[in-house]
Amino acid sequence: MSFNEFLAMGGYAQYVWSSWLLTLLVLLWNVIAPRYKHKKLLQQVEIQTKREQLKNSTNKI
Repeated sequence: MSFNEFLAMGGYAQYVWSSWLLTLLVLLWNVIAPRYKHKKLLQQVEIQTKREQLKNSTNKI
């Protein structure tokens, strides 16, 4: 079996390689999306904390 035959997958290359690509994309999404959401959440918590600190400091005066 040659490398070209392997890549052709017996005539089913379109389905096999698109399945591999879709699987890779889903796995990457499962890694990237939570990291993005975590970063966004940390930013929101930081903003909320600053707002509360500012509110508490103005109420003491």
